[in-house]
Amino acid sequence: MADKFSLSKFFGMNDDYDEDYQDPSPVTQQQQPQAKSTAPQWPVDTRKVVAMRSAKPNSSHIAICEPRIYSDAKGIAKQITTGDAVIVNFARVDEAQAQRIVDFLNGTAFAVGGEIKRIGEQIFLCTPHNFEVSGDVAANLGTQFTS
Repeated sequence: MADKFSLSKFFGMNDDYDEDYQDPSPVTQQQQPQAKSTAPQWPVDTRKVVAMRSAKPNSSHIAICEPRIYSDAKGIAKQITTGDAVIVNFARVDEAQAQRIVDFLNGTAFAVGGEIKRIGEQIFLCTPHNFEVSGDVAANLGTQFTS
């Protein structure tokens, strides 16, 4: 007579062993060879925990620089290309050098998709692509310094 159809039996998930099956070589506990492993046994951590500490990949950084000569522009440009915003104060450099540095930093900011904005009489803010600057300080500069 046919047995009753069962999905668990069909997919092999039945816990009952088949009565017709016989193990060809039954091994008892005494006959099993005891294999000794020479490899060190490391403790296994079965917890499913993921560390939330990160190296601050999304942290923003603003540097403040006060160049004295044109070669200081290279360090400022490096900070912009690594994703940092830089406030540059040109109070300690002559006007011709300041113009050259601004031109260099303008090219650097353009290359990384950022921008450079004047935020004071001799102060500029250089930002890479991941910074957004809102407000218009340059419009108020004329009224602030003419009084």
